[in-house]
Amino acid sequence: MNEYTYPILLGILVGTSVRMFMLRTDDRQYPTYLHGKIIHVSLGFIAAALGTIAVPSIMEKEFTAVTFLALAASQFREVRNMERNTLSEMDAFELVPRGNTYIEGIAIAFESRNYLVIFTSFSVTLAYLAFNIWAGVGVAIACFLLCAKYMSGFKLEDIVEIDKSPLHFEGAGLYVDNIYIMNIGLPERQEEILKYGMGFILTPKHFKVRSTIANLGQRQAILHDVSVSLGVFRDSGTPALVPLIKRDLNDGRIGVFILPQLQDPDRAKQVIANVPVLENAIKKPAKRYGGRNV
Repeated sequence: MNEYTYPILLGILVGTSVRMFMLRTDDRQYPTYLHGKIIHVSLGFIAAALGTIAVPSIMEKEFTAVTFLALAASQFREVRNMERNTLSEMDAFELVPRGNTYIEGIAIAFESRNYLVIFTSFSVTLAYLAFNIWAGVGVAIACFLLCAKYMSGFKLEDIVEIDKSPLHFEGAGLYVDNIYIMNIGLPERQEEILKYGMGFILTPKHFKVRSTIANLGQRQAILHDVSVSLGVFRDSGTPALVPLIKRDLNDGRIGVFILPQLQDPDRAKQVIANVPVLENAIKKPAKRYGGRNV
């Protein structure tokens, strides 16, 4: 063994551990257990090895070895394509699909987390070689804390107020509060909807988030997460029993109509609150123009 053995081992161990820490199957049931996790842990190990080996290569003035980092970047872009293609194929068989915006957000997250692993392994190995093992351990702890803070972004509860609202019909029109959802003509379907359905009103906390919750991909993410967590009272070929979200054009509120199999309003509200705010749905329309906010 030489002077680089223990720093390399520590860097790979910490990097792989960080990837495993960021790889958690949540109530949305992704990534799948077990084979989906094996793929991502293996890629995390490769990313950790690349980030770690880059430091001794630079110290030994073997600068050509650093070009492997550029190669890794191109390979990890394929991780995004893999996730996108896999989820798109799966989405065709979902009763309530994720939608393209949600899928793209998941794919970007899986790619970016491999770069976090490279950064972590690189930093830990550099601290060990430049100072000592305790510096490497300190950097490792800091990286874990950093990943814990930034591995997930905003949630819906950060940008909207969530209130339960009773469903009601006006003629054949289904409403959540005063927001029209859809037209249901069959009395049997109306009875099923009033029995199994729930309604929620999401009120934006700020004007600038109205366009975010109006995004169709963000709305579909809400419906998918609720349906996965609480089940959905529908089957294929029943268009009247489709969860929907519609918008109040006057004030930007959205009405959420869901058909959960688990009739638990508090749990449904909690699931909606924890839906991630999709990066591709975030808009910031309030910009300064000519010295004025518009």
